Amino acid sequence: MNWNLVFDGLIGYLCLLILLTFHEAAHAWTAWKCGDDTAYREGRVSLNPVVHMDMLGTVILPLAVVLLGAAGSGLGRFIIGWGKPVPVYLGNLRKPRLQDTLIAVAGPAMNLILAVALMFLARVFVSAEMSQMAYVVVRMSQISLLLCFFNLLPIPPLDGSHVLKNFIGMSDETYIRISQFGFIIVIVLIQLPLVSAIINYSTGLTFMMIERLVGLRLVGMA
Repeated sequence: MNWNLVFDGLIGYLCLLILLTFHEAAHAWTAWKCGDDTAYREGRVSLNPVVHMDMLGTVILPLAVVLLGAAGSGLGRFIIGWGKPVPVYLGNLRKPRLQDTLIAVAGPAMNLILAVALMFLARVFVSAEMSQMAYVVVRMSQISLLLCFFNLLPIPPLDGSHVLKNFIGMSDETYIRISQFGFIIVIVLIQLPLVSAIINYSTGLTFMMIERLVGLRLVGMA
């Protein structure tokens, strides 16, 4: 067991927890603004991480990945996780398919916004010669992008599946049936080299674009 990797993994986990909180709060806030106050009444329009935590997706699986990575297992290639699904009652939405799609993409969009903001913050830390803080927020930006693209996988109940469902006009009943096996499918698929390569490529390409946007390389940080 590499304890340095354990420590590094736990820092990554804390970053993931913060990012998941913003991700789920964005879903809840968007649903509220679209006319469904279900999540609002359950206290989900909040930056309190406790209200968004899912035992499997926010605690067990990410921490298991940290330990597997520290032990040198290939199963620990990157931290994955998800929060407790935000409840959305489609009957409260004026345009159910359109607004359900907006609610779904709000989480990944928040992660993209956070990734950009964190890189601007990293530039500030680099300019102030606070390299350790810069490293942490750059790492957090990368995890935010990873979370963004992971959640865009079109597999129920991940966010991308709502976009696909509404695009092809899938019935809610069919979607619910598929969702019963969704997370099992997700866990299996992310172990496939092609799927993990797509997520990592999308994350890496977007990260390089953000680097150029903020000019981070120009202040001496690769």
